[in-house]
Amino acid sequence: MSASRNDLDAPHEAVHLIRCRRGKQPGATRNRSVLPRMSFPDIDPIAFSLGPLVIRWYALAYLAGFLGGWLVARRLAGAESLWGKVPRPSKEQIDDFIVWIALGVILGGRLGYVLFYDLGAYLGRPHEILFVWQGGMSFHGGLLGAVIASFVFARRNGLIGLSMLDIVAVTAPIGLFFGRIANFINGELWGRPAPDFPFAVIFPFAGPVPRYPSQLFEAATQGLVLFIVMLIAVAVLGMRRPGMLAGIFAIGYAVARVFCEFFREPDPQIGFLMGEWLTMGMLLSLPLALVGIVAIIAARRGLTGPGGPPSAKAGSA
Repeated sequence: MSASRNDLDAPHEAVHLIRCRRGKQPGATRNRSVLPRMSFPDIDPIAFSLGPLVIRWYALAYLAGFLGGWLVARRLAGAESLWGKVPRPSKEQIDDFIVWIALGVILGGRLGYVLFYDLGAYLGRPHEILFVWQGGMSFHGGLLGAVIASFVFARRNGLIGLSMLDIVAVTAPIGLFFGRIANFINGELWGRPAPDFPFAVIFPFAGPVPRYPSQLFEAATQGLVLFIVMLIAVAVLGMRRPGMLAGIFAIGYAVARVFCEFFREPDPQIGFLMGEWLTMGMLLSLPLALVGIVAIIAARRGLTGPGGPPSAKAGSA
């Protein structure tokens, strides 16, 4: 079972290979067309170590994502004008909520990878499902875990589940941005061969062929661009229609993911699902987009607010 190709994607254990394979590549002096136009960064995936404790950039990316999301979520919760009549979580509740989301993302991401990407291998060695440090996380599984955590937390605290999911939608691109940058540093989740692309990269674990730096494409689209879109949506729409922002995020991520999948090499244990274009990432993003459309329609029709559908209000008057 390979742990080198995941979705949210854990670092490789053979870190030392990055150092020893950054010199000449096979054929580099014979064929200028395969020379990388952008050098692979000379960054050790291990940020620092304290005795036996090793801290990787990937772990710091998770930390930065959760910390940035927590700060933005607290600002959203403190902006009373954004919420209207919708129940608003307190900043103290946000402090608890981030713990729920972290657990949902990690557990959901791991189980999602097992089910969607490498079930056969884990059925043979089920105890390795617990070996999270060996790699294997799925964004779609992590998102499902965050959805469940949001609704359970909201129910226990007298809030609206879709409102809490709206907060997750605004903050999620922060984690996606840092996570994809860490993927690039680790030399994993590389792109498809692109010998003529001016910014192609030869990745240490992907052979001598220059490839698209698809991790950077994903950081830019799923992270930076989507975060800007979500901030604009908050400024225009506020948090007054539960589920609206979650729907916008779902559609935005699905579009960005499908776009980036055309540049990203599919996971080797799965490959292409159809022809030379359809990947598992595309397939999982289609229902996500449909759910986003439904959420937006329901929010626009007032079906998700604290009073329920308008017809229900009229009938109870």
